[in-house]
Amino acid sequence: METKLYTITIFSENTVGLLGQITIIFTRRSINIETLSVSPSAIKGIHKFTITLFATEDIVSKVVKQIDKRIDILKAYYNTDEDLVFQEIALYKVATEKLLEKGSIEDLVRKYHIRILEMNNDFVVLQKAGHYNETQQMFEELSGSIGVLQFIRSGRVAITRSKVERLSDMLNAIQEKYGENN
Repeated sequence: METKLYTITIFSENTVGLLGQITIIFTRRSINIETLSVSPSAIKGIHKFTITLFATEDIVSKVVKQIDKRIDILKAYYNTDEDLVFQEIALYKVATEKLLEKGSIEDLVRKYHIRILEMNNDFVVLQKAGHYNETQQMFEELSGSIGVLQFIRSGRVAITRSKVERLSDMLNAIQEKYGENN
């Protein structure tokens, strides 16, 4: 079976200890989480977990079903990259002197579409938004040419290509069902 990168989206209320409950599901199955990010969603009072992992569709489907069974989880879904619009952010700290020796900072800004967040006599902090391969390519170029003092990459942030959050459709269906019975 072919493994590929899947993105799991989990909707829940902001409950203490829920992240631990979710990660234990992956640990028990010996599945490595590649990236993880959590933030409020577009729906008031609901938080959204975005988790990426390499797995087969069968395994990711089973994991999502197991996550869905948790009491504090409203709904969990999985998607492939084709279903999503996604990005990550990377920060790079490089020595100012070495960056200036390399030549034009403008060339680097244009090539990678980066922002300079801070620049002083000792270091420059650069920000790159993009997909993993783009942020990694920039890291490799900077590491090989001038050296990187510090580096950090965020987890994936993703939204579906559908018009609204998938959870919105589920909540509307529930509201319609209970609205008809009253």
